[in-house]
Amino acid sequence: MKAIHMTGTGPANEVLQLVETPEPEITTPTQIKVQLRAAGVNPIDTKLRGRGVFYADAYPAILGCDGAGIVTATGRDTKRFRPGDAVWFCHGGLGGAPGNYAEFTVLDESEAEAKPAALGFEEAAALPLVLITAWEALFDRARLVENQTVLVHAGAGGVGHVAIQLAKSAGARVATTVSTPEKQAVVQQLGADKIILYRDHDFVDAIMEWTGGHGVDVILDSLGGETFRKSLSAASVYGQVVTLLDPGNDVDWKEARNRNLGIHFTLMLTPMLQNLREARRHQGTILARCAALIADGKLKPLVSHVLPLEDAARAHQLIEAGHVQGKIVLRM
Repeated sequence: MKAIHMTGTGPANEVLQLVETPEPEITTPTQIKVQLRAAGVNPIDTKLRGRGVFYADAYPAILGCDGAGIVTATGRDTKRFRPGDAVWFCHGGLGGAPGNYAEFTVLDESEAEAKPAALGFEEAAALPLVLITAWEALFDRARLVENQTVLVHAGAGGVGHVAIQLAKSAGARVATTVSTPEKQAVVQQLGADKIILYRDHDFVDAIMEWTGGHGVDVILDSLGGETFRKSLSAASVYGQVVTLLDPGNDVDWKEARNRNLGIHFTLMLTPMLQNLREARRHQGTILARCAALIADGKLKPLVSHVLPLEDAARAHQLIEAGHVQGKIVLRM
């Protein structure tokens, strides 16, 4: 099969190589073999390529956590899927189990879900990691409920564009930050109630004006740094702030303490890295619930580029250049 091997750390065009390699085979009774039709490309892929995968002696590695394809074979004890079924999943790609920059993969059937019928393979492959991330942040950590207010940073990005839709589907009022008028048009179509061009307006001032000085109930930060630090002043008293990144050592926590803020972290890769079976099953439940929203027309992916598998290096370069709208997908 064709696959992209990461041979070490370094520039994308130097360490991502298109190769011919043997197809993976089923080794346990509950595994399924999937012919991949598409793989999502996420910022974590570029970070792993730059600093190294999570496991020692894992090279050459196959990156790519997100995949969608057709089941071609099953282990003798599988119960959920049979050959011909279309599936989507977040599995592998961290340096342990091979990822999805390839034509085939093998995974336990418990780690896959039925692909939403309303989505093509490229759209489905764009979603699992960002859907699980946004869902865990908004609902598992921040406990978002109807009629609350939410600030989603980088609303036209991978996590941001689905977070807006998930929050709206829960009956929340959503504010978001974007960098350009083009992205403003994107998030407006997604249903954002308040759009802040952060290069032109201070988002804290804009949020306080929007909420009558109250601040928002929930903030989802995917940018870190100064954005996270300023976000503490945009939250309501007893508000919830969820970040996907390390806030760093220079955060003045006085504002958070005075406001009795809940500070949360979300790393959706933790269940995979630590082999937490219950948490993995919960993430599958998240995908199933999101599939229902997709079927109802309340959730749709934003795919900015669909590239052939051999252009994986270009996909990484586009992400590292910044300001990608939505997701990039590799087509097999």
